[in-house]
Amino acid sequence: MRHDTSIPLWRQRPLSAAVPLGLAPAGKETPAAPASAPSSVHPKTLARSLYIHIPFCFHKCHYCDFYSIVDTRDRQEPFTNRLIRELRALSPMAGTIETIFIGGGTPSLLRPPLWRELLRTLREAFDMTPTLEFTVECNPETVTPELMDMLAAGGVNRVSMGAQSFDTRHLKTLERWHNPESVALALAAARRAGIRRQNIDLIFGIPGQTLAEWERDLATALDLGTTHLSCYNLTYEPNTAMTARLKRGEFRPADEDTEVEMYGATLRLIRSRGMDRYEVSNYAGPGEECRHNLAYWRAEDWLAAGPSASGHFRGHRWKNTPRLDDYLDFDDNGLAPITEWEPPDPARALRERIMTGLRTREGLVEQRLHTDMSEAGVDPQVLGRHLADVTRQGLAERSGGSIRLTDHGMLLADGIAGSLMDLVPST
Repeated sequence: MRHDTSIPLWRQRPLSAAVPLGLAPAGKETPAAPASAPSSVHPKTLARSLYIHIPFCFHKCHYCDFYSIVDTRDRQEPFTNRLIRELRALSPMAGTIETIFIGGGTPSLLRPPLWRELLRTLREAFDMTPTLEFTVECNPETVTPELMDMLAAGGVNRVSMGAQSFDTRHLKTLERWHNPESVALALAAARRAGIRRQNIDLIFGIPGQTLAEWERDLATALDLGTTHLSCYNLTYEPNTAMTARLKRGEFRPADEDTEVEMYGATLRLIRSRGMDRYEVSNYAGPGEECRHNLAYWRAEDWLAAGPSASGHFRGHRWKNTPRLDDYLDFDDNGLAPITEWEPPDPARALRERIMTGLRTREGLVEQRLHTDMSEAGVDPQVLGRHLADVTRQGLAERSGGSIRLTDHGMLLADGIAGSLMDLVPST
């Protein structure tokens, strides 16, 4: 559905009216906010997921392009106070919350008293379903039994542990500062606290990494009893130290054939342990999929709080300022300044559904795809031929009314999705 850009106050202010002078996206005018909000809103139209970004790190890993800072000015307390105001301001846009994900940065670096205030605010400001999935990202070096006990008492029932590798040589290449042995200790502390749903992040394609070393990392992670793995191919993002080092010739990137072998080894080993891929880079046992990430990939609505956090609500997309000073200095009744805002766009939404849908095991429901593409002005015969081509090449398969990528197709997911997205005319 197309929505008018003169958005009602209760859902417009975080997206546009909260843009201070000098931070508004170039060329975009802030729509005027109406004087009053509606008296009632149907619960199904409200967001059911919440992302919170905590930017503090004790060291910037060289591959990371997420917003994070090494705070030399001890701003954790003013940040937490500011974050609490933003969460309270966003709460009228939330229905019964089903998933919360706190990422960073290094959320586990936040001091325990501040965690208590944050968790208390979440309980007070939001209605949460009894089956809430509540995930916190952790660096294993910052995990303590006391922290895990406090998180569990506050409703956290899932942790995502940033291991990246269990090989000290490869951790050094990534400029990742932790002892590989601390991963097992951190996961054990979480289990003792009652947090039994656990993810481990791993990276493959690290310069100098062999296939055997990657298989050893996978086996080590699986032997720790994790129910979920996120396995990311190392990418060289702009403006990261890793990319700068690559340009200086400090190392050679992994070759594509080795990366393909590593991907195949990942599927074989993980499936042998009773888990499977449910998204290009994510693997889980039955029922252990990350419901918060599924909300992203299904294009559901989610709210976002904290510097650089991105949200999606009724077709609107926005991103909070990625500068802590600006986040702290500007406060419009709790709402944060934004640097990016996109109004609803049916063509963009369709392209995004294609991209995210093809990256998942669920794939795309063919009938809906044909209907949406037809409404967008795509010739049904052109779409039919396109789908027939990728199926005939063994890149996709049809099953249960859906079309989904095969293991081989997943290696080419971006290209396949891109060719489908190119069929969608701009609006």
